[in-house]
Amino acid sequence: MTNKFENSKLVSEIQKLKLQKNAVILAHFYQNPEIQDIADYIGDSLQLSQIAAETKADIIVFAGVHFMAETAKILSPDKKVLLPDLEAGCSLADSCKADDFAKFKAKNPNHLVISYVNTTAEIKAMTDIVCTSSNALKIVNSLPKDQKIIFGPDRNLGNYINSVTGREMLLWDGACHVHDDFSLERILELKKQHPNAKIIAHPECQKQILIVSDYIGSTADLLKFTKTDSAKTYIVATESGILHQMQKSNPTKTYIPAPPNDATCACNDCKYMKLVTLEKLYNCLLNENNEIFVDEIIQQKARKSIVKMLELSATFNL
Repeated sequence: MTNKFENSKLVSEIQKLKLQKNAVILAHFYQNPEIQDIADYIGDSLQLSQIAAETKADIIVFAGVHFMAETAKILSPDKKVLLPDLEAGCSLADSCKADDFAKFKAKNPNHLVISYVNTTAEIKAMTDIVCTSSNALKIVNSLPKDQKIIFGPDRNLGNYINSVTGREMLLWDGACHVHDDFSLERILELKKQHPNAKIIAHPECQKQILIVSDYIGSTADLLKFTKTDSAKTYIVATESGILHQMQKSNPTKTYIPAPPNDATCACNDCKYMKLVTLEKLYNCLLNENNEIFVDEIIQQKARKSIVKMLELSATFNL
């Protein structure tokens, strides 16, 4: 464990290396606070996908998980993309293997495939339109009502969209280990302790969590909501890393992480996101290791589905 002095030295060295190497650091909202604070850009999947496509840097250091760095590489094939820890995977992406998904798709022809961005490059290459939690509902609503759709890999997000739109999309049975594990009982206990608190939840949560929520939205949308809403206290059902930005944007309010089913834990963290540390970020930028590569053919196919998402997102003015 590094102390504050060591962290300060690492931050200083990272900043020097960024300038020397024309590098940019992208960090997801779920990263540790010190990683968010050193990043050039902080955001959710849609924001970071757009930044990855637009950045003029020679090196992209993606403080996130593997599929995010892959997405950056797909959109910026001529740039060097680095991931501080190659073990930083994603339980949701892991729940959808390419061979299994190919068979699933073959059994259901004439379906348009919409895949959540939390997937591998191989899945994106089999996809017509990629989506994020920010734009999934709008993308689905932009399609004809009679369009047959395969939606994957998150069943909770797919069920939420089906319930809102009245569609019957065919869903892949996958889930995020963080959002699938919030405890309704413990959340309601918190609500009793804080009766004026609003429950806000990510649409990857299970249905029973969404039913009791006052607001449902992507990580970025939850942050925006807490900035503009009049409540003073929020029970936040998503990965606890976002509380850092909520507290920075409005420190007079109270943000309580929604607890998981494990009674020994007060909050719900992504074990993969938390693998990224300042030391790992420094070493990867110094040595330019942990580079992300994507097969060229897969890259070309996957790029089409991501670009389609970005085009539709621009139309929606997200």
